[in-house]
Amino acid sequence: MTRRIVITVCPRETGVVALPVERGGPRERLDAPALARHLEAIVVRRGLAGRVRIQAGCAGGCSGPGPNVSLTFHAMPRPGERPDSVALGWKTYVASLGTLACVETIVDENAGAEDGRHRGLPGGVTPGRARASTRPAGPPARRATRRARRGSA
Repeated sequence: MTRRIVITVCPRETGVVALPVERGGPRERLDAPALARHLEAIVVRRGLAGRVRIQAGCAGGCSGPGPNVSLTFHAMPRPGERPDSVALGWKTYVASLGTLACVETIVDENAGAEDGRHRGLPGGVTPGRARASTRPAGPPARRATRRARRGSA
């Protein structure tokens, strides 16, 4: 299923991560603005601008080392319809960017080709999984209500 992805990078984070931008490239020290610029360039280079957007905003994890990145996944609008802002799910890279092989991994893991293979990798190789937290779709209040009904905290 094709989905729209919004990648949010917090511009207020003061931390720096040392990662290659591309697989096999040299490690670079990246602050939040540099990370956002590189993500935007990757999206454009891969022709994903129609369904992947990079934005500045709160990505969570303010007390941890930055930069922090979060992704929200949305349904693709039908032709002629405006995209909505209802997230079907989300994923964060809060304090875990340093565990990734490179910045491209953020795009590779989340906006791969529809057949399950990933664009930009030789032969469509699937990259290794990064340690990133994922959360079920739905507002926190709804999740808390479900937990309360099940009797768990």
